[in-house]
Amino acid sequence: MTELLASEAEEVAFRSPDITLLYLIKQVELAVRSHLDDAVRNAGLTAVQYTALTVLERHPHLTSAELARNSFVRAQTMAQMITVLDGRGLILRRRDPNSHRQYLLSLTVKGQGVLDSLRTVVHGIEAQMIADMTESQARQLREALYSCRVTLGGVHAT
Repeated sequence: MTELLASEAEEVAFRSPDITLLYLIKQVELAVRSHLDDAVRNAGLTAVQYTALTVLERHPHLTSAELARNSFVRAQTMAQMITVLDGRGLILRRRDPNSHRQYLLSLTVKGQGVLDSLRTVVHGIEAQMIADMTESQARQLREALYSCRVTLGGVHAT
């Protein structure tokens, strides 16, 4: 019974104008990350590694710095992650023909296979997240979040 009251109190609190959108967005991000970590663990990945692989799927041939920015991690963290992903054969590093000091990163066939194997479970997380919304509400949420991202700037890859 206390759980129900706590849940009801939380719902009332979230409807308060004092709760900022930034707080709610962070709460959603933490919940998504927790579910995503659980979903990708069997593939030997973390949510951050999975995110980096999906970025490379959409935008092959990124530098480590570009991948870090688009995966929302620091360059040092990405350098460590690249070593792990490369060691597992999930990504390929090739010298940039325009700059011999840096490498361009892309998915390997094995990396693409790992992403393909996770697609259903990851789509399930999104479906669960928007289960109480109509199609119109889900579309509006997607458009609103995209608008927020564009307005704030940030990453260029989509």
